Amino acid sequence: MSSRVEHALQKLKMTGIRMTPQRQAILTYLLEAMTHPSADEIYRSLEPNFPNMSVATVYNNLKVFVEAGLVRELTYGDGASRFDADMSDHYHVICDHCGTIVDFEHSPLSQIEHEVEEHTGFAVKGHRMEIYGTCPECLAKTSAVH
Repeated sequence: MSSRVEHALQKLKMTGIRMTPQRQAILTYLLEAMTHPSADEIYRSLEPNFPNMSVATVYNNLKVFVEAGLVRELTYGDGASRFDADMSDHYHVICDHCGTIVDFEHSPLSQIEHEVEEHTGFAVKGHRMEIYGTCPECLAKTSAVH
């Protein structure tokens, strides 16, 4: 088991959350895959090993992980949340054709947060930056059609 998974399990235990085999499998999947899966994708990946698990079980556990600060829920207005176990400061570029999400690093935008606080009086807690475009695979498909 990776140290990231062990650390996350320890954090859940300290907050009094009981660890079940299904909960551990969902968390391990998120932490090791490092992708941005939907609850349905997680369910489909784990269902062969947990035939009694439901999509509702996956959703409920993801909510627990979000509330515990282990996972971010990424919503894009299309009704399909994606989940990210990388809690570091990073940003996303999203394909507007296939929905692929790729992480990219950039220096934190803390100066912008400070300016927003000064101009608005808000107590800024964080931000989310997303870049939209077309991924290389979709570009290649588009080029092949034309």
